[in-house]
Amino acid sequence: MPTPVTSSAAAHTGRRRDKMKNKLATIAFLGPAFIVLGLLVYAIVFTVGRSFFDAYGGFVGFRNYQRVFSEPRMLVAVRNNAIWVAIVPAVVTSLGVIFAVLTERIRWSAAFRMVLFMPLVISSLAAGVTFRFMYAGNPNEGFVNAVIQQVVHIAKPPGLYPGARLSTDDFAVAVDGAFESKAPVQLGGQANFALAAIRPQLVPENATTLTVPASSQSSISGVVWLDFLSGGRGTRGYPDPEKTGLPGIRVEAVKDGKVVATAYTGNDGSYALTGLAPGAYTIRLSADSFRQPFGGYYWLGRDFIIPALIIAYVWINTGFAVMMIGAGLSSINRDLLEAARTEGANEWQVFRYVTIPALMPVVTVIFVRGIISVLKIFDLVLVVAPEPVRADATVLALEMWNAAFGGMNDHGLGSALATILFLLILPVMLSNIRRFRLDQQ
Repeated sequence: MPTPVTSSAAAHTGRRRDKMKNKLATIAFLGPAFIVLGLLVYAIVFTVGRSFFDAYGGFVGFRNYQRVFSEPRMLVAVRNNAIWVAIVPAVVTSLGVIFAVLTERIRWSAAFRMVLFMPLVISSLAAGVTFRFMYAGNPNEGFVNAVIQQVVHIAKPPGLYPGARLSTDDFAVAVDGAFESKAPVQLGGQANFALAAIRPQLVPENATTLTVPASSQSSISGVVWLDFLSGGRGTRGYPDPEKTGLPGIRVEAVKDGKVVATAYTGNDGSYALTGLAPGAYTIRLSADSFRQPFGGYYWLGRDFIIPALIIAYVWINTGFAVMMIGAGLSSINRDLLEAARTEGANEWQVFRYVTIPALMPVVTVIFVRGIISVLKIFDLVLVVAPEPVRADATVLALEMWNAAFGGMNDHGLGSALATILFLLILPVMLSNIRRFRLDQQ
């Protein structure tokens, strides 16, 4: 007969099964994480080891690291990363605090935060392409220059005939964008101006063929015309009857450096300066009539490329800071704020001595995240910066990509750059982990 199983043996078998199930569950949950961690450790060790070899696999010791801190392009990358770290995390964090506090006081705060957060859901490549177009130099293409153009044109509207020049300098000269008669004109005399280099579409529809006005002893008169006839007909600098007058040009009589009389040309280009005392005057076509429209700044040039990239990055990442700090604000005990107000603190004192200290854990997270993010900034610089100025905007991560995968095929130098980035980020990560542990205690 079989030996009966005691209750204690059955219980022991059950406990063994439970332990085995727990071990299997632990392995199932932690196994993938350990595999990924192992691959990460292997990649780090391999990268550090590869940094001591050249592009052909020869051992060179610390020569790759020496190159990072000696070659001009690498030094520019180090400098640019320092600029990013010094400016961007503080700006993003500050804007996040300001916007988060302000949005608590408006009724449509949720919609405003959503608008601020939307850029973060766009990939950096797509955002970079967007900003590449926004920064286009032509105001007809670039949004930034188009806005600036509208503001500039309010104060200084473009002239009716931008780019015009004298057809001949026999009777007049160009001075600071204006055109002046070479010799003073006596009262009762005439001063005629022949202009060229005016695009046909700039000539107003109300312009008619020129008319040379009759001389008058009480005025100075003349005509301004487009010195052009198709087929090469007519005489250069001469007011042929078939040529077109230029209306709307401001004509000034100048004496002793002061404008003493003004007039505007009519549809036929004629004008008459009246109310003048006897004497000689310099006749001038005002520079306002020939002012060029705002042509736009080249934001992607060497002078502006770093600020342009920083603005793009701040636009993308401020929304995340607002959402995180907004969540931190919602967890603040409102009784503390009301108590501070009851004690006589104004809004700035409440913000400075109550709100900010309560938000410091969240603000620290945002700031540390910003440092890590800008140390490995790469795709935005690659997409936005044009090739001619990329060397001026380069950063360590971009140089790492160029060295290892961008055509240099120098995996030793690329590994050295990757190791330097890892060493720069590691203290920030360790301090963040330490802070998390202290918060949990």
